[in-house]
Amino acid sequence: MSLTLYFHPLSSFCHKALIALYENGIPFKPQLVNFMDPDESAAFKAMWPIRKFPLLRDEATGQTIPESSVVIEYLDRQYPGKTPLIPKDPAQALETRLRDRLCDLYLHFPMQKIVGDNLRPDDKRDPYGVEEARAQIDTSLRILEDILAKRTWIAGEAFTTADCAAAPPLFYIDMVVAPLADTHKTVAAYLRRLKERPSYARVLEEAKPYLHLVPR
Repeated sequence: MSLTLYFHPLSSFCHKALIALYENGIPFKPQLVNFMDPDESAAFKAMWPIRKFPLLRDEATGQTIPESSVVIEYLDRQYPGKTPLIPKDPAQALETRLRDRLCDLYLHFPMQKIVGDNLRPDDKRDPYGVEEARAQIDTSLRILEDILAKRTWIAGEAFTTADCAAAPPLFYIDMVVAPLADTHKTVAAYLRRLKERPSYARVLEEAKPYLHLVPR
């Protein structure tokens, strides 16, 4: 087994990479990293000074790959499976990458802003930043409502890396920010489809023992 994924079971961006690995049944070693442990933190920083999850190490090629979108593209090219996560058609591939960026930049990051603010001491809170994050999420969800009105998955009728990107932030938004079914019914139905897909269902099952740690 040449692949090792350095991750944390609550990290939404790690969920994104895990979905891709499970979707195509790619064998790998999951390596949980505890940043509170000085040795583990130092070892991870030596591999990737930015200290962000996930990080993929491939001993077969000698490559260390950071960033969830790049990890998935690498897997799709180096270890292709039954579900091509980047379409072969250039136009479809471009749309898939656009939807991936939409989910990462305008759902993932503002969701993390809100969750992270809940972890801060009261005197370090950023209510204005949280308000901006909520507004960004609302705008993005309205865009997704329109996109998903006539398609099964976010980039069309095939499951792609864009769906790997959408699932984790939507899950946490639904759990922490506000129930999607109350305001965005089409997106809520899409999230149900995502959670029923075996690859993401497995990710959520493995994260279940840790979910009580997420601030509500």
